[in-house]
Amino acid sequence: MDCLFCKIGAGEIPSHKVNEDDQFIAFLDIKPHSKGHTVIIPKEHGVTIFDYEEYVLKKITIFIKQTMKKLQEKLSPDGYNVGWNHNPAGGQVVKHLHIHIFPRWHGDGGGSMHSIVNNSVDVEEVAKLF
Repeated sequence: MDCLFCKIGAGEIPSHKVNEDDQFIAFLDIKPHSKGHTVIIPKEHGVTIFDYEEYVLKKITIFIKQTMKKLQEKLSPDGYNVGWNHNPAGGQVVKHLHIHIFPRWHGDGGGSMHSIVNNSVDVEEVAKLF
């Protein structure tokens, strides 16, 4: 397979590992947006969250927490933003599920999740769909 993240997960491409187990690897982003910006990937290939079984998603949540604890111990940030880009419309560039952890500090100039998109939407109209 010609997937960059699969090659990192298999150890074919070097990375600066933050955490690793048999199913996941966490490594520093090569173009960080904050000190300690970390990427977590499943070693098993899948493009989006929909490509993984529920048990894998439960385990990756625990792995995210473990990785954040390591970042907290080493960097002592004031907070975090954690999430992923889903499909090209959501900003996904590498076609392999990857979760970003952005350590945050007071006054670092970053925003909240609410700063990603700011379109006016009628919540009542959308609520009718559910």
